[in-house]
This record gives sequence, structure tokens and C-alpha cells, in this order.
Amino acid sequence: MTSTFKKPLLIVVTGPTASGKTSLAIELAEHFGTEIVSADSRQLYRDLPIGTAAPTPDELARVPHHLVGVLGLADYYSAANFEADALRILADIWTRHDVAVVCGGSMMYVDALVKGIDDIPTVSAATRAYVLRLLQEQGLEAVLAQLQILDPKYYAEVDRANTRRVVHGLEICLEAGRPYSEFRTGTGKQRDFDVVKFAIARPREELFDRINRRVDAMMAAGLEAEARRALAQGDFNSLNTVGYKEMAAYFRGDMEYDTAVARIAKNTRVYAKKQLTWLKKDEQVEWVRNAAEALSVLSKII
Repeated sequence: MTSTFKKPLLIVVTGPTASGKTSLAIELAEHFGTEIVSADSRQLYRDLPIGTAAPTPDELARVPHHLVGVLGLADYYSAANFEADALRILADIWTRHDVAVVCGGSMMYVDALVKGIDDIPTVSAATRAYVLRLLQEQGLEAVLAQLQILDPKYYAEVDRANTRRVVHGLEICLEAGRPYSEFRTGTGKQRDFDVVKFAIARPREELFDRINRRVDAMMAAGLEAEARRALAQGDFNSLNTVGYKEMAAYFRGDMEYDTAVARIAKNTRVYAKKQLTWLKKDEQVEWVRNAAEALSVLSKII
């Protein structure tokens, strides 16, 4: 396939969880004979295929995938790491193909790739260990208290229920000796590729039904056993996510099994709402219902 773009073309398939991103990305990648880079912050971890809805072996066989199942649970990873890795992988893909596909619902990862991320210091193992110990021993409120002192601006705007972002903010403050907010310039970087960004449009009721059915399917596929194996390895940030948090509460006896499963579905629906809110602010997004509509959009610009 030969593109009329002067630059390589990146097709981004994003959207809320359970909307059908993987299927759409595979159809588009097969159409263009190209490869997929995952932009999912949890599918990176090799021990979590069920709970992260990672591509199945059959799907991986259909199209080459990158950044799926490449990390151990204890491994540190960030949007900055993703930006660097994805740019390197895409540069290699574009030596073979004019088009590449990125698929995932981790919006910060997608933005880091498409728009660029601020130059933020790499967090040392010692700093990560300190903040993790603070979180484990004194809870999120203690992390927030330190963040409020060191960076009141970021403290005022961060989602205080998002443990990962709160922890990351404090880590940067401690590592750099400066407020995290000073690094958050929001200035975009020039990219040497063109971008077409798709998200799958579904009525909210349909999306929520898909989420509920996916959770049931995950439980039937063995999410409980997967969570037990993963949590037995340690209390890692990679497990601070929907599905594993609720299973951990069940294992501790803090929650009945049925309650935990219902809570997974509820928290997944909440996460999907946040993804939709983020996407509605993105004027680049083309909302489509299926691959045929996406290909129709692409036919007008390629």
C-alpha cells in the first residue's frame, strides 16, 4: 500500500474500555498489512492477560503486536518510557510499511506519543521505594500530605483518588527537588509522522452492557486464579488497577466474592466514563462504529 502522505501515517485506535478497540485495530492492521503497537499501560505486564483483556494468542498470530506482555510485575514504567519505546518501534515499522497502528485506552500514553511529553526526570529506585513504603505504611493520605507541601499547585488539580498519579507527582518532586507542576509545560513536540485517531462510538447503555459481560467472561476465564498468582508475587504498582484491587479485597476477607465481582464491573464503568470525558475534549478523534467507517474516513485522506 502506498500512502499519499509525505510522512509515515500513524493510525491510533483508542476509546473506552470494552468498546472493541482490539478488533478494530486488527482489522485495520490486516487491511494495510502492518503491525500494532499497544498503548495499554497494563497489557505491558506479562502475568495479567485475563484482567487486562490482552490480545489472545489467535489475535497475536493474526497481526504482529508490540509492547504486549513485555514487563514483569515489579518493573517500573511510565508515559515517558512509553513515548521513547513506541517512537523507536514505530520508526522500525515504518522501514517496512507506510502505515502503523497504535491501539489502547491509556490516554496519557496516547498523548505522550502523539503530542509528546514534558521532559521529566527519571525516578530512581530509591525514591520509588520510599514513596511505595509511605503509601503501604501510612496510606494515600500521607502521600497527599507530602505532595501538598512540595507542590500545592499539582495537589490542587490532581485526581486525588488516582493513586498512581498522586504517587508519581510526589516521586518527581522528591527526585527533582522541584515541584512536579514546573515540569508540566503542556508544550507539544513536533512529530515526523501524520496521525489519524479513531474511537469507537457506542451508546452508553451498550458500552456498559459490554463491560458487564466482559467482567463475567474474565471471571469465567480464571481472573480469580490469575489475581492470586500475581498478588502472591508482591504488592506492586502494576496491580493497583481495576480487577486486581477488588480481588485483593476479596482475598483479604474485606469483601464477599459477589460484591468484588460487582465492584469490578462498577469501577470499570467509572473508568470508561473518565476515558469518554478525556476523549470528548480531543478534537482529533474521529468517532466510528466499525472498520468500514474507519476505512471510509481513511480513503478520503490516503
